[in-house]
Amino acid sequence: MLALLGLATIVAFLAVTLSGRVSVLVGLVLIPLIAGLIGGFGLDLGKMMMDGIVRVAPTGIMIMFAVLYFGLMLGTGIFNPLIRGLAGLVNGDPVRLCLVTAALAMLVALDGDGATTFLITVTAMLPVHRAMRMNPLVLPSVVALAAGVMNILPWGGPTARVMSLLQSDSGVVFSPLIPAMLAGICWVFIAAALIGMGERRRLGQVDGVDARTLVVTTNPDDDEALRPKLFWFNVLLTLAVVTVLFMHLLPMATIFIIAFCIALVVNYPAWEDQRKRLIAHSDSVIVVTSMIFAAGIFTGILGGTGMINAMAEAFVSYIPEKVAAYMPQGVAVASMPLSLAFTPDAFYFGVLPVLTSSADALGYSGIDVARAALLGQMTTGFPLSPLTASTFILVGLSGVTLADHQRFTFKWAFATTAVMTIVATLTGAI
Repeated sequence: MLALLGLATIVAFLAVTLSGRVSVLVGLVLIPLIAGLIGGFGLDLGKMMMDGIVRVAPTGIMIMFAVLYFGLMLGTGIFNPLIRGLAGLVNGDPVRLCLVTAALAMLVALDGDGATTFLITVTAMLPVHRAMRMNPLVLPSVVALAAGVMNILPWGGPTARVMSLLQSDSGVVFSPLIPAMLAGICWVFIAAALIGMGERRRLGQVDGVDARTLVVTTNPDDDEALRPKLFWFNVLLTLAVVTVLFMHLLPMATIFIIAFCIALVVNYPAWEDQRKRLIAHSDSVIVVTSMIFAAGIFTGILGGTGMINAMAEAFVSYIPEKVAAYMPQGVAVASMPLSLAFTPDAFYFGVLPVLTSSADALGYSGIDVARAALLGQMTTGFPLSPLTASTFILVGLSGVTLADHQRFTFKWAFATTAVMTIVATLTGAI
């Protein structure tokens, strides 16, 4: 009963949000709430919702101040030189722009943190995409593809969870997947080029994208926000923020809270100017943070009611014995779409243990199944999942809806998993 109810909840959520008839925020809250009432959990739902909100609160706070900080820096103009340099490489060609976007996202993603990757890459590249009149969905799609394949790195969340689950090291879990990951990286560049070719056919060679155009585009608020005399202070502060983020010296939320307060008071000492900056970025903050807390409610109810565990057990029980030999390939192919239904903790600590144990019991390698899961579940799939907070950073900063982003990006992300699955099978990793 719980498994069916959980499946119906997820299907209903995906159906109403992908159709565009209901906002993601409303779907994340009302659909699991209705399912919980149908399941007879009644007044217990309040505690489950609050438990979910509490779990995502640090992330919500971090994202709120991160959006405020990078929005403030964007307004001061410190990214103008970087944007001019990128524009020089692009030279008005949509294909080059998509390739540069993918390369930058991969470099930033070496940190292993999706939120940081999206914050830095989208902030830097959005003005160039807008100046060239690119489809707004191209930027989040290319960044998602690049960040997704890089999330397989050992210090990324999914691989770290698998190593913890199997009590193994990166030599056993990650190293066999290196050829597949390299193939995925190559595919991402191919996909970026194909997406760029589509934009090239639509736009042609985009002329007139010069430094002056990009300066105006980089500053969406007004010229009064620019702070050229504080350029080097803002650059050093931003480099310090990025360094502390990469070194994990402080919790991410506190890093951005401190940095934003310093940046605000130094760049805009007058209270009236500070108020204008807060108002200028309030829309982005509200949209992103409200989604995060709604996602906390969604996962809080599905986890608290036991729906997730019930779905995991039911899923394994229906695996036909004759297809057990192909379980790794089946898990790999299903892993990317499953990112839309399971949080990383729910999958790797709830579903995957059952899958690996079943494979071992059937005489096959559970480690192969675990590696297969890494080819999509919260790797290529995490930038499309409504269950990860960083997804809302990506779509929020890009100015697109989650449903549109999912429709545009899904086929490319699924193809990334398919390419890696083929290579992983050929190399014996799965």
